[in-house]
Formats: sequence, C-alpha cells, structure tokens
Amino acid sequence: MQRIEQHASFGGRQEVWNHFAGSLGCDMRVGVYMPPQALRGEPCPVLYWLSGLTCTEQNFLTKSGVQEHAARHGIVVVVPDTSPRDPDGKLGVADDEADDLGQGAGFYVDATEPPWARHYRMQAYVAEELPAWVEAHFPATAARAISGHSMGGHGALVTALRHPGRYRSVSAFSPIVAPTQVPWGRKAFQAYLGPDVQAWKAWDAVELVAAARERLALLVDVGDADPFLAGQLRPELLRAACDAVSHPLRLRLHPGYDHSYYFVATLLGEHMEHHARALR
Repeated sequence: MQRIEQHASFGGRQEVWNHFAGSLGCDMRVGVYMPPQALRGEPCPVLYWLSGLTCTEQNFLTKSGVQEHAARHGIVVVVPDTSPRDPDGKLGVADDEADDLGQGAGFYVDATEPPWARHYRMQAYVAEELPAWVEAHFPATAARAISGHSMGGHGALVTALRHPGRYRSVSAFSPIVAPTQVPWGRKAFQAYLGPDVQAWKAWDAVELVAAARERLALLVDVGDADPFLAGQLRPELLRAACDAVSHPLRLRLHPGYDHSYYFVATLLGEHMEHHARALR
C-alpha cells in the first residue's frame, strides 16, 4: 500500500491510498479521511461511501464537504473507487465505451460472466476485503456504516441488505432502488450477471427488502427535479416494498433538487448525524 495524497482538513487529514485488491486483481485507489480523534490514536467508527456512475474516489472527497462532518463526529470516512481500473492496459480489465458499463460503472456486484468475472467483483471488495484492509491498517473499529449516491446508493442499500449485522446504519442519495426494472440496471446486469433475470434479484434492493432478516432502517433522499427520477431511480418502488413487509424506511422527496453533488452536500450533514447516532 502507498499513500499518494495527504491534506490537512478540519483538524484531521484527508488521505488517498493505493493498494492491491486481491478480489479485483488490480490496484485500487481509496480515499481515507482521518478525523482528529484518529490522528490522536483513538479507534474510530467507519463510514463507507460508494460513489456513482463515472466517478472515482475524488468526486465525493472534493465536492461533498464530508470532512467537516466527519471531524465533528469522530468518524473515519472510506471512499473506494467505483470499479477496477487498468490505466496502463496491462491487466486486461474489461471496459466499454459507454459511461454506464465497465470501468467507472462496477455496480457493486460480483460479476459471473466473461469478460467481466475476472476483475469485476466489487461486492466482495467493498463488503469484505476493504473493511478488513481498513481495520488492519488504520485506527478503525468494527462499527461500520454505509452510504452512497446514485449507482453507489444502490450499492449501499444492497450491501447492507445482503449482509445483516455487518452495518449499524445505511443511507442513500438518489439511489437506483430497483435495477432489475430500469435501463441502467438491466444493461449492467445483463453484461455482468448474464441472462437469468432471477439471478439479478439478489442485487436489487426492492427484491432484497422482501426477504430481509434484519430491519435496518433505510434513510433515502431524492430530489424531485432529478432528471433520472422517473426513468432510472423509481423510489416509489422501494416505498411499496418496504410498506409491504413493514421495513423501516425514511424516504424524502426534496422540491427543486437534482442529481448533483449540490444536493448531496446540502443534506450530507443530516446523513452524518443519522450514522453518528447509530455508530455511537
């Protein structure tokens, strides 16, 4: 592992690390914000943030203002890249010319289909390898929360629902809640998981809620001016699924807000409060 960036921020330190990820078969870049408490050697709880289509670890680090909130609550924030990468083209990591498939669009699933299965095991990385790496190398406790935006909101919800007991809280901004029913998800799942639509359901938050063994409360915020609201996000499907099984959901629709990080930054403080209460 190699630290490739460090910046003082709100009494803590924003770092970016490069490390080899065995589950992906390539190096990965990960943002790690160390709050002042962690710099003093105090073990801190961890929030994992999953970003959306076309993003790297940098989008959330530079646009959200998370460092101020994390410093106040004493939370380590870990931000991985959104997919395996192959900048030199030497590893044979599959890619696609479109921005909704391939590098930058891992969808946080474990691919089963060639050529994707060799490297695109983002769920194994995010849920298993990354926390083990963080807890081994940083002053981090096993108290975990998870959140994300858009494709990353899908990833956060699915990861929490697939791993009961592993996270103390979960939230999402503008998530793709039913990828098996919308164009973004169908395209990615067809490529990564193959033609068996039944197999796709294991990666769909709406489907997972119906059989969830843990009633972990879901906090979801969406803007009513989001251009993807009706065609790709479909939050009403999550509401219906949660209502059907009495799964706790706080779903809020915000007038005038869109899909951008302006929206994320506006409400991130409330999400950090939500996670801080659970992590304490």
